[in-house]
Amino acid sequence: MIGELNALLEQLDALRARAIEELESIETSAELEEWDHKYLGRKRGELTNISSVMGKLSKEERPVVGQKINAVKAELTERLAARKEALRQREMLQALEKERIDVTLPGRALPVGHMHPISRAIWDITQVFVKMGFHVIDGPEVETDYYNFQALNIPADHPARDMQDTFWVVPGQILLRTQTSPMQIRVMEQMRPPVRVVAPGKVYRNEAIDASHEAMFHQVEGLLIDE
Repeated sequence: MIGELNALLEQLDALRARAIEELESIETSAELEEWDHKYLGRKRGELTNISSVMGKLSKEERPVVGQKINAVKAELTERLAARKEALRQREMLQALEKERIDVTLPGRALPVGHMHPISRAIWDITQVFVKMGFHVIDGPEVETDYYNFQALNIPADHPARDMQDTFWVVPGQILLRTQTSPMQIRVMEQMRPPVRVVAPGKVYRNEAIDASHEAMFHQVEGLLIDE
């Protein structure tokens, strides 16, 4: 019986050595899973197969073999966990390497779109004047009665002042400008000749909207005063 006991212990030592050698050569998670089933599997694992002979051992031999089996199983389980973590770390690093972003590379250019046709037309028109020495100016779209009408010699009884032609904010005082001409008055108040300005902008008329009329449209107006 002692000879059989020694043979069984030697078999466990050989199993341990073989299992460790195979474990250290494993490179993938799939191979690791196969190794787990081969040596530690509950039904067909080699360590389980050796445990099945415990019933044939004497009362004195069982504790010896049982301790040996438990020691081998504990060691292999610990080594399995360590190898699994090592493979996980390596696979994670490989994945990160594939997905690595080179921050020195130029980024993807975002589409910047293009100018609206009206904005483009205004730009083209004003650039013609700019090349001739004009300055492009802008003014308020909400105007006073003085700049929009009085200063432009449009009397109080002029049809343009009618509620049906003008969008009044404060009746008789504040309105949405009906023309870009108020900028002429503002420029002449603030600048001395010679004056060369062009004033593009939105203007508003209280009109019915149809194919050829809109309540808001654009004007480009120029002013030239020599010395």
